[in-house]
Amino acid sequence: MNNLPLLSFNKAGIYCEKGDFYIDPWKKVNRAVITHAHSDHAREGSKYYMAHKDTVPVLKQRLGPVVTESTEYGKKHSINGVKVSFHPAGHIIGSSQIRIEYKGEVWVVSGDYKLENDNVSQPFEPVKCDVFISETTFGLPIYKWKPQKEVFEEINAWWKKNAEEHKASVLYGYSLGKAQRIIQNIDFQIGPVYTHGAVENINQIFRDGGFPIKPTQSLVSVENKNDFNKSLVIAPPSAEGGKWLKRLGSYSTAMASGWMAVRGMRRRRPVDRGFV
Repeated sequence: MNNLPLLSFNKAGIYCEKGDFYIDPWKKVNRAVITHAHSDHAREGSKYYMAHKDTVPVLKQRLGPVVTESTEYGKKHSINGVKVSFHPAGHIIGSSQIRIEYKGEVWVVSGDYKLENDNVSQPFEPVKCDVFISETTFGLPIYKWKPQKEVFEEINAWWKKNAEEHKASVLYGYSLGKAQRIIQNIDFQIGPVYTHGAVENINQIFRDGGFPIKPTQSLVSVENKNDFNKSLVIAPPSAEGGKWLKRLGSYSTAMASGWMAVRGMRRRRPVDRGFV
């Protein structure tokens, strides 16, 4: 291995000195290599962004008219003599592990990743390396995940019970990633599926990019309150408690998030159910 590490941490984030670039920087930098478009990984202000081709349209929607370079999984680039390539992370559509190589030494930065195939994003690819830098958002042993099939059976059962009682089912989940995962795995035979505008905007970006996101209808297009009976409404957590909920009539609420594995978090969120 080389005498100096290929990556180091400084006040702006994860830095590759040999290549003079950052991975998911925390502050404004000249060159940012981005694992995915969630706001804690893709921040505004950098001069140049490099990301997977399915991430770039979301970056532009969220950050504005930024300078970007898009790439494919597995394509090798040279940045100041350092080889850089993107590999599937299985977290959301376009999410990537970043592989860097210099003089035969290989490091991989995982970004957020998921090992179970979610039927939406390209599945996680194990990448052989000398050093693996892993995200540990849910690294504590309290986080134990059920198989995805079981989670969606629970969501469908909750939705079906509400539908039988002529209630709308409001399910909160991040507009990027979680919402698409929910849409692709729920049972559309239970009732209609409506989306908050923030969710529908992301859905349309991916549909425009060729992803077959199942058809959903924006909330604003629904005129009759009775149309919400038996429906599932998918909205971001930021919309929780908004005035728009009054349009739904009778409803039950739930949150889909890994944070629902934490008892204190479940108590603090004013929802009827939590799905992990």
